Amino acid sequence: MIRDSERRLPGGFNGRQVADTARQNRPDLKVLFVTGYADTAAVGAGQLGSGMTVMTKPFQMTALAAKVREIIDG
Repeated sequence: MIRDSERRLPGGFNGRQVADTARQNRPDLKVLFVTGYADTAAVGAGQLGSGMTVMTKPFQMTALAAKVREIIDG
């Protein structure tokens, strides 16, 4: 799951809440948060779960592709 954590969803959910909910059904789900804010603001006091990663904007598309490949490959 790649989640741009700056966007609010209906019902006021944020990216971290969506990821946590998705992981209730798929605990091994790998999550990449994409944000323009400091890491701590994007994920709730900087507390990332196992298999969760943050990329801070701006970045090159090649960097995003490399990070996604790194996450997939484990």
